[in-house]
Amino acid sequence: MRLEASPAYRVLRAVQPPARLAAVPAGARVGVYLDLETTGLDQTADALIELGLVRFAYRDDEVLGMLDEVAAFEDPGRPIPSDVKRLTGIDDAMVAGQVIDDASVRECVADAGLVIAHNAAFDRPFAERRFPWLADVAWACTLRDVAWRDEGFEATGLQALVMAYGAFFEGHRAVEDCYAGLFLLGRQLPRSATSALTALRHSAARREVRLWAVRSPFESKDVLRERGYRWNPAARCWWCDVPEAALAAEEAWLAETVYGGRPPRLPQRELDAWIRYSNRISETPS
Repeated sequence: MRLEASPAYRVLRAVQPPARLAAVPAGARVGVYLDLETTGLDQTADALIELGLVRFAYRDDEVLGMLDEVAAFEDPGRPIPSDVKRLTGIDDAMVAGQVIDDASVRECVADAGLVIAHNAAFDRPFAERRFPWLADVAWACTLRDVAWRDEGFEATGLQALVMAYGAFFEGHRAVEDCYAGLFLLGRQLPRSATSALTALRHSAARREVRLWAVRSPFESKDVLRERGYRWNPAARCWWCDVPEAALAAEEAWLAETVYGGRPPRLPQRELDAWIRYSNRISETPS
């Protein structure tokens, strides 16, 4: 096309649903991309109003196609806030009397080795509260499990990333967001020259330890912050997620730099894809 050849224009193409497969290809694995819309941001008080699931097959670094999908509304039992209506286009009439069929959700996820969302730290707690058995599935996140900024991307929102690859979609509707996420997984990363799916799977497989620097001296706050530790005001301590292989080195650094060679017994919690992004891992030491 002449427009595409011109440096004065940029052509964006609509994201299309993946090709539909009749069955799981030989040697392929199954994943599910999930997105949801809610009445707000409070994971303990707000409610689900729309769920999108796309069950897909993949092999190595390639999304092969979609196998099934679920797109359903649910009545939250309260009026949808006006700002959520503007953002999502979902109104009270659309969800009135609607209930998501639990059996269809369970069937869609039953053979999935991985559930993926864009900002899984938001979606997973809502999904697990509504469908508690989703706690038994490994999760990954296209927002945090792909190093987009290291690959040269300035923005990491779903729409911005899709646009960077020359495409667009109607955002803030659940199943359309799933199609967009799968579109991203099939793209090659510009610097590492691997697919986003490969990068995500590698990152999701990592094992970490959440480490709390309890009773650290006040004067150590700057070095802890520079090291990547975060402050939890409720627990009044610093914490950080450390790769499992680097735990011994991190404890040695804390002993020498923070605790004057005599560290206390530090609370720890192992992290993997079965618990990462859930609200079952706290910033507060247990």
